[in-house]
Amino acid sequence: MYGRRAAQLLRELDSCEAGQLATFNSDVFDQVIRECDEHNTQFQSLIRKMVEQNLDIETTRNDDHYGAAVHHLSLLRNKRCLMAYMYNRAEVIQSFRWKIGPVLPHEIQEKLHFSEKEYFKSHSAAIKSYISEMDIDLTVDMVPPKDPYIQVRVLEDIGEVSLGDHSISLTKNSLHFLRRTDTEQFISQGLMEEFLE
Repeated sequence: MYGRRAAQLLRELDSCEAGQLATFNSDVFDQVIRECDEHNTQFQSLIRKMVEQNLDIETTRNDDHYGAAVHHLSLLRNKRCLMAYMYNRAEVIQSFRWKIGPVLPHEIQEKLHFSEKEYFKSHSAAIKSYISEMDIDLTVDMVPPKDPYIQVRVLEDIGEVSLGDHSISLTKNSLHFLRRTDTEQFISQGLMEEFLE
């Protein structure tokens, strides 16, 4: 049945938790592309047959016309499904840049297609370029914090880090009172957590 494989891709998207990705399904994606090629070939063949018979494509209503319509609509449906699959994955990938930072963990990278990895790199580079050009960090809280400083616990040894005008040694299980903007990247990477008393 036409469109079954394309629908499978969308069911995979639907089965994931919001903001999460399943592994890119190259096999089914490629099968849908091949099915689109088959639909296009059949559509072109039926239209060519009608033209050779000197039939008006606009007004003729015969088996070839309806066959061409089925192949054309199936092609459009598959195309919409592929675009929805890629668009939704791209949105999640963009959100990773804001939630996780410019470097994706290995377990997320394994789920991405090569083109999605390149997309993430390009998206990150564009954000980095804009941030440096405007001299404003867009990756900090979207809601203004009540206090610019927070107490954090270091979860893994990070080492000596330069924070603004001073450097600090961030060792595992140490507590620090730091500017929120200095800690955001470490918190998003899972290297620190806010310490609430």
